[in-house]
Amino acid sequence: MCGIVGAVAERNVQGILLEGLRRLEYRGYDSAGMAVLSDDARLNRRRAVGKVAALEASLDAGPLEGRVGIAHTRWATHGRPTEQNAHPHQSGESLAVVHNGIIENHETLKAELESQGYVFTSQTDTEVIAHLLAREFNRTQDLLEAVRQAVALLDGAYALAVTHRSQPSLIVGARKGSPLVVGVGIGESFLASDPLALLPVTDRFIYLQEGDVVRIARGEPVAVFDAAGERQERSVHTYEHGDGAATKDGYRHFMLKEIHEQPQVVAAALEGRLSERRALIESFGSEAEAIFSQVRQVHIVACGTSYHAGLVARYWLEKYAGIPAQVEVASEYRYRRVVVPDGTLFVTLSQSGETADTLAALRFARERGYVGSLAICNVPGSSLVRESDLTLMTQAGPEIGVASTKAFTSQLVALMLLTLSLGRLNGMDESRQAEIVQALRTLPGAITQVLGLDGAIETLSMAFAEKHHALFLGRGSHFPIALEGALKLKEISYIHAEAYPAGELKHGPLALVDSEMPVISVAPNDELLEKLKSNLQEVRARGGELFVFADESVRLEEAEGVHVLRLPHVDEALAPILYTLPLQLLSYHAAVLKGTDVDQPRNLAKSVTVE
Repeated sequence: MCGIVGAVAERNVQGILLEGLRRLEYRGYDSAGMAVLSDDARLNRRRAVGKVAALEASLDAGPLEGRVGIAHTRWATHGRPTEQNAHPHQSGESLAVVHNGIIENHETLKAELESQGYVFTSQTDTEVIAHLLAREFNRTQDLLEAVRQAVALLDGAYALAVTHRSQPSLIVGARKGSPLVVGVGIGESFLASDPLALLPVTDRFIYLQEGDVVRIARGEPVAVFDAAGERQERSVHTYEHGDGAATKDGYRHFMLKEIHEQPQVVAAALEGRLSERRALIESFGSEAEAIFSQVRQVHIVACGTSYHAGLVARYWLEKYAGIPAQVEVASEYRYRRVVVPDGTLFVTLSQSGETADTLAALRFARERGYVGSLAICNVPGSSLVRESDLTLMTQAGPEIGVASTKAFTSQLVALMLLTLSLGRLNGMDESRQAEIVQALRTLPGAITQVLGLDGAIETLSMAFAEKHHALFLGRGSHFPIALEGALKLKEISYIHAEAYPAGELKHGPLALVDSEMPVISVAPNDELLEKLKSNLQEVRARGGELFVFADESVRLEEAEGVHVLRLPHVDEALAPILYTLPLQLLSYHAAVLKGTDVDQPRNLAKSVTVE
């Protein structure tokens, strides 16, 4: 959730670190800081509460000079957002560390260190690491060995970058349960929690594996050691997405840019994965057909928006592939007694591939007798991808806005490919497969048409400017889309929003409906349409104002208190993907009217790498 940047260079690193922090702002944070080793081996630190701009202003007033440094954006877990609790944390004037993750045994370690004379000045778990590292350095006089000794005592998750004035030309990093990459430059090296932070200085990266410790030093090759202390050769990967992925390209916000990228994203998610009449099972990996042929049930585990994608897939898998599906919230999955029927495939969904709860669920599932694991993910080299038997990359490109948009639609496309692949091996009607494949080919064009309604949706959003609550309705596979619409509205506009199956209105939620409670519904032309119309009449009878996104062929007329926006017709199977877009745009424009921070909503982070 936090962000790490480190640099060992032949030039002043302040600008590199600062730009890296700017590029990590999308992850969510409440304070920022950096520590730089000067050429005369003095450790200088600067921290600020709030945005990176506040740290930049402080640095403008008093720049830090040096060729080795570490920097951090913090999202508070232990201790409030204060300068005292901001990273980097130091032990004395010699050692500084930045840390992502949570140390679960920090209280025990703190008591031990205090008994040895170490003085704590913050409320964070990270300061424990700083003093622990200092103690081990005093024993070993070697920073790499000190990090190895210290991390062996830590319980929990961490990504670390450490520097010490006694070894002023190097940084040591380590990771367990939280991502860390090495940027490989020409005569210089870098560390970061996300490659995006380092794109101005390199496009070549080493993705550290679980338990790795890395040493980057001026004028020396990168040295990576595994959890056993053995030196390893890790592959260097070239970053596939251009640096432009981290710019707004003229859009007001990253979220709006990413919404409008969805035709291209969907096309990329389909590229090379369809034959004329079928989805290509080989897209999931060389072992996919052998594993898929054993599948009799699917367990999908995910968090947040990805969980909603999984809920849509449950309808698809059962209706089209004839395979039972169960969808779990990752943070709950491993805390109950899980029953795994024979022939069950374990599927994880994650934009980053580093979502802590989802990754923990995958590791928990390994011992539960699944026929295999499949990761649907957007980040090559991520932990989820490396640790799964099969993978399908969503090809969405970097998503900067905290509120997921293009990652969600690309996950849905991937899940439909999974449905078609499993259905093909489970007797799905071949003509229906071909129809859906053809519909997938035309989906980018239909999405482009929906995006053409942006102005009309912006006009509709004006009705939400003074609202504090909203209700979303959907039926069948569109109930999860209603859930996703409610999530988008609440997370970026701070309007309290809930979603219900439309048929549940009379079982409680109808009590909330009045003229101040806008009700948003999606109305594709499917077998549940007439029942949905009856549910909408229940809303109007109670004075509720309706906002309906309907198929162009649906007979539903506008009237006082009833606003209808027509969407192009699409195959029923793919309608959930299409009907996601107007809800994204509605939430975006409502948030702009509310004046909220659209790309970085309060209290939230893009990549949730703590439990």
